[in-house]
Amino acid sequence: MTNKVILIVLDGLAYKTAEQCLGFIQGLGEQGLATLYKVQCELPSMSRPLYETILTGVTPAVSGIVHNQVVRNSNQESVFSLARNSGLSTAAAAFHWFSELYNESPYLAVRDRHTEDTDKLIQYGSFYHDGQYPDSHLYLDAELLRRRHDPDFLLIHPMSIDEAGHHSGPDSSHYRTTTRRSDKELSEYLPAWIEAGYQIIITADHGMNSDKGHGGTLTEERNIPFYVIGDRFSHQADCAPKQTEICGVICELLGLADHSKSVTEDLLLN
Repeated sequence: MTNKVILIVLDGLAYKTAEQCLGFIQGLGEQGLATLYKVQCELPSMSRPLYETILTGVTPAVSGIVHNQVVRNSNQESVFSLARNSGLSTAAAAFHWFSELYNESPYLAVRDRHTEDTDKLIQYGSFYHDGQYPDSHLYLDAELLRRRHDPDFLLIHPMSIDEAGHHSGPDSSHYRTTTRRSDKELSEYLPAWIEAGYQIIITADHGMNSDKGHGGTLTEERNIPFYVIGDRFSHQADCAPKQTEICGVICELLGLADHSKSVTEDLLLN
């Protein structure tokens, strides 16, 4: 069975903050439309290595993307490469590190910011390179990509929550308010995506510590949310998904039957 999939990676969002501040998405859970699981991110708890983990199912120690300054293309099979090899279409509204991992590296804004190239792994892209880029703009970019190109797989990656955590720390009104604001912006689009039958995953790369950073092994750095929305998910409360299995879950949803990525047992319906 083939489904269209939207993956939303809320950069830097700790599990506890998601549970407390994503009011609309938590409300979907109360209506039986979404299920929240707690996931532990891989190490190091840094962005670029974990973008690679999410999209490939491979840990940083194996992928070689071991810190944020490793600027090169991925050498692993990813959701993007597997989808393209099967003739599916792809798009991303995301930070430019995704473009560097799966399209061209290093990123050149004049060439890569607006990507429309059917030969690339990410065929249609709206990439930003300023961490202050507003989530409201990013979600609008994503929706425009969806309407114009109708991709089978769409990645959406806002940065504002992570920026707030680095500026003010996780136990701050700035961090919590930014999370609530991103939730409000998402509420403008999620109902239409649900109505259209998309299978939707909302997660994070890592959390945030009281030193206004991440990269270590603290619970608040590693525990992240993993929401699933859609009728292909079992919504069983006792599932225990892993970050390394997100790639496999997406591949299953996209109907990429020949992929070799692992999938959490009982997370998906047959």
